[in-house]
Amino acid sequence: MSLQEDNKAIVGRWFTDFWGKACNLNVVDDIAAPDMLLKYSLHEPRRGRDDIKAFMTDFRAAFPDLNFWGTADLIAEGDYVVGQWDGGGTHTGPAFADFLAGGLPANTGRTMRFTGITVLKLKGGKIIEEIGLDDGVTALTQLGLLRAV
Repeated sequence: MSLQEDNKAIVGRWFTDFWGKACNLNVVDDIAAPDMLLKYSLHEPRRGRDDIKAFMTDFRAAFPDLNFWGTADLIAEGDYVVGQWDGGGTHTGPAFADFLAGGLPANTGRTMRFTGITVLKLKGGKIIEEIGLDDGVTALTQLGLLRAV
């Protein structure tokens, strides 16, 4: 396989095992670089395997049905892979303070569903950064943290 095909396979596994319905945090140790950067507009940037695992552990505690899935073929060029996704979940867990726009009290029962595009950079078979642009306005409005005027 080519470098691009190898990278797409790694990212496909990341999307399924980390962001998918049944999260397996072991995938972080398997395919994330030790100092990987995870950055999305809704959240504080996270760096390193332990920080990324803590992020997902807290996110899934607050949103137990959290699930994201690809909505288009992955595109790869050199060390980069781009993916388009859809997803969300229902806030039925503990308080969640990770959103930059504010925190949620425990168990609001609110559901968010939104879309985004993610660019991942790989080096030596490991993901070194994941930077995403998501429809944060939609998610934060659905969760009651933003209000339409």
